[in-house]
Amino acid sequence: MEVEVKLRLPDAAAHRQVTTLLAPFHVSTHRQENLFFDGSKAELSARRAALRLRFSDRAPLCAVTLKARAVLVDGVSRVEEDEEELDHSIGRACADQPDKLMSAESRVLSRVREEFGVLGFVGLGGFRNVRDVYDWKGLKLEVDETKYEFGTCYEIECESADPEGVKELLEGFLKENGVQYSYSETSKFAIFRAGKLPLSE
Repeated sequence: MEVEVKLRLPDAAAHRQVTTLLAPFHVSTHRQENLFFDGSKAELSARRAALRLRFSDRAPLCAVTLKARAVLVDGVSRVEEDEEELDHSIGRACADQPDKLMSAESRVLSRVREEFGVLGFVGLGGFRNVRDVYDWKGLKLEVDETKYEFGTCYEIECESADPEGVKELLEGFLKENGVQYSYSETSKFAIFRAGKLPLSE
């Protein structure tokens, strides 16, 4: 179970304010491409699951991820996640021809095929993300700029076994510095599938 605190930033100005404040704690920047797939008969979406291929300019260069039964309440996300690294060339071949996901050697893909009874795959499209990573107060903060075809969203994420404690710490930091924010109520994937940016949360 992956547990993350997710706080939405309202605009590019707030995003810039946060990245400036956190600049002394910057660790790395990742440029990511996220592509999603479903079974040809919607076997995954019918069971509230999503299959993602993520390509990055930093290791791992390609990862395949199964996410299921996501719940996002009061800025805390809980989702069942299974992820593994995938050879970049195999990932690209599958992105170009989704049916190659049926034969690709992968523990996660084998699980998807077997548990969900998928007999073929279809590509759903996806979005790009620029992720700045910070080591702040012993926490790994990820500040995202997510670029959809219909607009851009900004978000702070932090995975933790103590989400309420992390949320309190982050909210204090943002309030102290006059940064506007709200609790995320919708996942990046749900926004992508909706085809529109969420209303102010």
